[in-house]
Amino acid sequence: MSGLTDAVRTGRTDEVVRLLDGMTDAERRAAFPELKQLRKELRPRRWESDAVRSYPALHLAGAACQTGAAGVASWIAAADLQWSSSSRSDLLLHVLGDRDPAWLAEVTRRLAERPAASRVSHELMAGLVRLSGHPVPTTDAYVRGWVERIGSTCYRGETVLEQLRRDPHLVRLVAALFETDDIGSRMQWGAAEGPNSWTDAIARLTVEGALDRTATVDACVARLLRGGTAADHRVFLRLVRTLALTCDEQRERTADWLALASDAVSVVAAHAQSVLGALAVEGELSTRRLSEMSAAVLFRTEKKLVRAQLVLLGKVLARDASTAGELLPVVAQAFGYDDPDVQERALKLAERHLGKVTSAEVRAEVADAAAGLIPMLRTRAVRSLGAAPGAGDAAASPEALPPVPVPLRLAPAPESAVELAEELGAVLASSGDVAAFERALDGLVRHVHSDREGLLEALAPVTARRWWSDAHPDHEYHQPAEHYYGASFHALHDAEDALDLVLATLAGQCTTARLHRAVVQGARERSCPHSALARAFEARVWEVAYRIRTDPLPFLLSTPTWSTGLLEPDELVERLDAYRRLGARPAAADFAQALLRVRRTDRMAAAAAAARAAALGTPEGTRLAAWLVSEAPSLPSRRRRASGPRVLIESAELLELQEDFPAEFAPLGRPVGVFDGRRYCQHWSDELRPHWLALLPERRELVAVRVLLDLSRVAVDDTRGVGFLPLLAESGGEAGDAVHLCLAYGLGARHAEDRLAAVDALLVLAARGELDTARLGTDLAELVRGAAVKPQRLADSLRTAAATGANATIWGLLGRALPPLLADLPAGGTAGRGLGELLTVASECAERSGARGDLPHLAQAAARRGSSRLVTQARRLRSALTEGVAA
Repeated sequence: MSGLTDAVRTGRTDEVVRLLDGMTDAERRAAFPELKQLRKELRPRRWESDAVRSYPALHLAGAACQTGAAGVASWIAAADLQWSSSSRSDLLLHVLGDRDPAWLAEVTRRLAERPAASRVSHELMAGLVRLSGHPVPTTDAYVRGWVERIGSTCYRGETVLEQLRRDPHLVRLVAALFETDDIGSRMQWGAAEGPNSWTDAIARLTVEGALDRTATVDACVARLLRGGTAADHRVFLRLVRTLALTCDEQRERTADWLALASDAVSVVAAHAQSVLGALAVEGELSTRRLSEMSAAVLFRTEKKLVRAQLVLLGKVLARDASTAGELLPVVAQAFGYDDPDVQERALKLAERHLGKVTSAEVRAEVADAAAGLIPMLRTRAVRSLGAAPGAGDAAASPEALPPVPVPLRLAPAPESAVELAEELGAVLASSGDVAAFERALDGLVRHVHSDREGLLEALAPVTARRWWSDAHPDHEYHQPAEHYYGASFHALHDAEDALDLVLATLAGQCTTARLHRAVVQGARERSCPHSALARAFEARVWEVAYRIRTDPLPFLLSTPTWSTGLLEPDELVERLDAYRRLGARPAAADFAQALLRVRRTDRMAAAAAAARAAALGTPEGTRLAAWLVSEAPSLPSRRRRASGPRVLIESAELLELQEDFPAEFAPLGRPVGVFDGRRYCQHWSDELRPHWLALLPERRELVAVRVLLDLSRVAVDDTRGVGFLPLLAESGGEAGDAVHLCLAYGLGARHAEDRLAAVDALLVLAARGELDTARLGTDLAELVRGAAVKPQRLADSLRTAAATGANATIWGLLGRALPPLLADLPAGGTAGRGLGELLTVASECAERSGARGDLPHLAQAAARRGSSRLVTQARRLRSALTEGVAA
């Protein structure tokens, strides 16, 4: 080992520098292979103390002992050598400083062209630029490093303005700022104003002449035209405002402002609109240009921009009557805007200025555009604009609901162990759905019974990646499966956890004693609402694991026929017959789950299957026969209870699920209280909810009543998690109070994704004919009045549902929800926020569906003074219901 390598290994950096200074180029090149080997040796244990000590010196020596620019740049920027303690730019510049300037420039170029994520020191790159004398690079990494360096030194008393004044590369680097993506997030780290603000500093430098003002303004406007992140928009828009463009500078860039007003993000478009508006009011913008701008802005979705544009058009029309012929057809484009307030503003403008138009063609064009107005305004346009009547003869839009979801039949379990291993790996990676989980679990049971050794061999690549496997690289840091499942005592958090238990058992990671204790003793009592569902799900998984170790099952009796969890009775009879012929002993939890899944609502099919089951002459066949001929699945009595702003459901006991069922399944039939045992819950994962639905596929109310509190939190506490609502809608059994309340909370969820899932569930229930609009409307009114659901969120959900064509459905539930809310309006007082939005949705749905009749308390709301959204929409709804004008 050479003296240099020894000094590097022991981390003696100062000695390394001294040795390098005394070496010739040939000696350095000869030493490099040993340094390369040392790096290879340290890489697997880079976090150990001796490696941490060696890396700074290794970083320095390796860079100095190479002659190729590419090799040096790669060594300096290597991820495994990027240590905070090794970023000694002064030492690197010292050992590289005697190289040829052209070579140094090439190293600089290669370092600067690396991604910014490489975190190459900017001090190093700037020092190399200084030594080489070549132009400063303007790459992404260099510019970001420059901005970060200036921002960091501001905390040491030097302002951004002071540092930029003395930067020799100011013009080139500032120009590069406008070409660098997402640079705004770094430029806004400092103060928003003053000498520590990038925008103020650049503006000040243009005043001083250090930066060319025209070039800076052009670059800034071009950067806004190019778009970018929100931070970029904020910074460069602030810079435009700080530069305080003169009227001439604004007029010279009229085409740019027009493009920004048309297509830029809202905040930038608003600034461009204000600039163009000022030019238009001063007569500096031609009517043709104003018409082009208005046509683009009125097409945007931002109501604030559209309203501002109508105000601008009103000012121009009032100032110059000759513009009416060209501008009013543009105003008429807003007749089709989806906001009734915008439509009314546009109609008022047309009514006020149409008399200034001499062209019959223009007057007819404006009148024809009135067909896009809402019915109430369209009737008014007939009188004021001379629009053609006859809109009232239009037929109501037909109700459009999505097709009823069709359950998918589960494919048989994979025939080969290799195929099963592939599917199992996919399920573990994605958690999978109910069908994928059930096929994987049944496949494991079947292949353990037929060829355990072959299964273990096929599963080896899958199990090697599991956290509990001895082959996992981080196995020594993980808790053994035996201890993990014993400590949580079979509280399985998701389907992946359940499959891991079975795989760990198969791999010998869980002892028979542990499995036996879990099966015999059962789960410890838990007091949360989900405990009954969780215990039943877990009991079957633990039983499968135990039987794998002691008495493997030939296959599972409870594997569903359909993706919803339903099991056809004929199929279950065939499986019991196969068990009889094989002499296999059914597992208690598996058979109990099969009973809960077997279809009983088809009474004729159930009766026929019962006769076949009784003929088997086995205890399980007799039990199945009695179960199939008993009454169709029933539900316990329920009652509603208030808990703060929430409305929850209490459920009485159901003896049917407690008699002749294993102890772990009996809690499914026990009462559910609102105020009992809610302090602690282990079931934090939402991924088990679909499996709970598949546990009771013909009694979704029993599941809904136990997850109702969770669903209420998405509206009351702004949490997440209603993704399983569409599955609840697709499940079987009565859709009662609990299902409808779950849906009501979902429609009022805080997050848009959750509201969208609730809308999907609503449409599925409506398409299946299971949605009780009167019940749901009453629930929504109660929740809104109790402040559990915010009306703005509800309006957004219902508008989304109505946009699919379900206008009659949404009107049906709003027709029941609105009267109690309207009755609460204070006499002469200010109404609560959001009711106007609900009335807007109701008006749209009533117009499109052709609804007629009287809505209690609507007349009083329409008779209120003022022009608030609530009042205008109440009048609109009253007009739609009484005048009978359909959209």
